[in-house]
Amino acid sequence: MKINVEVDCTPEEARRAMGLPDFTPVHDRYIQLMIDSIDKGGVNPEMIETMMRNWMPMGEAGMNFWRGMLDMGGKGSRGSE
Repeated sequence: MKINVEVDCTPEEARRAMGLPDFTPVHDRYIQLMIDSIDKGGVNPEMIETMMRNWMPMGEAGMNFWRGMLDMGGKGSRGSE
């Protein structure tokens, strides 16, 4: 027997239903700090690349994978013009 359950809810509603914490204020504060740093010129491209490397799964391999995917997507769209 197979039973399928489909739940139509927003991510916020799903988070609350599962009892997960709301990190929206933390996220908003973090984003504001990033924007302020960029506006003040305190962020350079090397810092952004380092940050992205830390966020990427599998480190350098993950970064190379996404770089390759973006390169292929860009070449494909230019080739169709």
